[in-house]
Amino acid sequence: MALKARVLYDFHSENPGEISISENELVSLFSEEELEGWLEGKNSRGDVGLIPASYVEIIKDRISSNNNNGFSSPKVGTPTHASYSQRGPEAGSVGSGGGSFHTSQGSDDDWDDDWDDSSPATEAPRSLGTSPASLYPVTTTLPARRSSSLQPQAKSSATVGRNLNRFSTFVKSGGEAFLLGEAAAFVKDGDRICVVMGKHGPEWQDDPYPFTCTIDDPTKQTKFKGMKSYMSYGLTPTHTNVQVNRRYKHFDWLYARLVERFPVISVPHLPEKQATGRFEEDFISKRRKGLIWWMNHMTSHPVLARCDVFQHFLTCGTDEKAWKQGKRKAERDELVGANFFLTISTPTVPLDLQEVESKIEGFKSFTKRMDENIVVVNTTINDFARKQMSGFKKEYHKVGQSFKLLAQAFELDQQAYSGGLNKAISYTGDAYEAIGDYFADQPRQDLDPISDLLDLYRGHLANFPDIIHVQKGALTKVKDCPAQEGELHDRCNIISCATLAEIQHFHRTRVRDFRAQMQHHLRQQIGFFQKITSKLEDALQRYDSEQ
Repeated sequence: MALKARVLYDFHSENPGEISISENELVSLFSEEELEGWLEGKNSRGDVGLIPASYVEIIKDRISSNNNNGFSSPKVGTPTHASYSQRGPEAGSVGSGGGSFHTSQGSDDDWDDDWDDSSPATEAPRSLGTSPASLYPVTTTLPARRSSSLQPQAKSSATVGRNLNRFSTFVKSGGEAFLLGEAAAFVKDGDRICVVMGKHGPEWQDDPYPFTCTIDDPTKQTKFKGMKSYMSYGLTPTHTNVQVNRRYKHFDWLYARLVERFPVISVPHLPEKQATGRFEEDFISKRRKGLIWWMNHMTSHPVLARCDVFQHFLTCGTDEKAWKQGKRKAERDELVGANFFLTISTPTVPLDLQEVESKIEGFKSFTKRMDENIVVVNTTINDFARKQMSGFKKEYHKVGQSFKLLAQAFELDQQAYSGGLNKAISYTGDAYEAIGDYFADQPRQDLDPISDLLDLYRGHLANFPDIIHVQKGALTKVKDCPAQEGELHDRCNIISCATLAEIQHFHRTRVRDFRAQMQHHLRQQIGFFQKITSKLEDALQRYDSEQ
């Protein structure tokens, strides 16, 4: 018999396989067994799919007596995107916790036969199993607790206990297991990630061999005798100067690996997917620009730029065997989750945890305000762009046409000495129509690039709540055990150093990007108005030359 549950909070499905539910709605659950914080069930409208477990309360008198999962209290939560944008399908398959991932959906996202021969035994070591729920894609951005009043009581003993919130980012990222000393893996020297003490606090050690990567205009390719088409991008990294060709799905695969590998690093989001219109010129151009931004952020990150999977992506050519070997190696990487933190080397002097907490809280407030104002700026400039492309253009055309009608009326006087004036007025009308066209075209030059940058940074801001939660989870564990020193504090220091190093990199990159983009915007604006001024000056001269 299906279990009944009451919905505690509204949930709007954003990915295939999920279903929407409303507060106080009664839903049917097919099983109490959870899969990464999700339950399979049916809502009151008859839709079948996945429901966030922390959004529902199982009606107690229907709970099976053989429930032994250790969770008898209601699960209460709120969406993690209350203040931040939740990662959508375009953001890849894995939340920053890195505990699981799902493959991309869509006709352009299945691996080519010549790029992949994956089998469950070799390619999916983290398989979701064969339960009905595994038929649906699963995201790792799961609901968090609703309010502080619902948090579990802090432990009073000096021993370290497990966090019973199995949906916590701290748990999913491996932060808890690492803090408890359960991480174990062999770390080669090449896998070491160094945090150094800079002028403004912990920083990632600079990449001694920096490089960049260009992305050419994509070309349309076909396979299966033309039955299937796809776009191929030519990538040329400067440290090899050898071009490799990649499809969007290869970027998507790489993104999933990176998010799984680096739980406290903000991996930039990829430009969004599109099932239809993938070969339209505007979409292709926008996606390429998004991938260029993405690649610039990847190559400028001291850690991401030199990791093995990214280098494999950039340097492996057409050798099918070499690609598959590198792909399998990345998917079997042991230095994920808790083991990732084993790779981090920190400065000799440990951080002051109270100071760390203060910095983290300050950054949390900063990101919230930045996210709110990015929305305002994006809305404002998009509205202004629409006015330029439609309203301004239309109004300038109307003025220009009215001047040309006036010139046509003047021509009826049939006076020879008025011919020059008539031509000058008509040219003025043409000038106004041209200026209208300038306005319509200008947003692509100066406003669209700002909007693209804001979209990229909204993706970064959506990553940081999970990253911050990992550090705060470690700090909470230390506070729960004030009498316990030594290794627990050392491991918390490692997590804190990595988090602050990533925050420092974010700020440096943000200053670089926004300075460059605002300079570009103002230069484009100056050139735009100079072009208008030149057109008007040219029209003015006609009144002197047409005497």
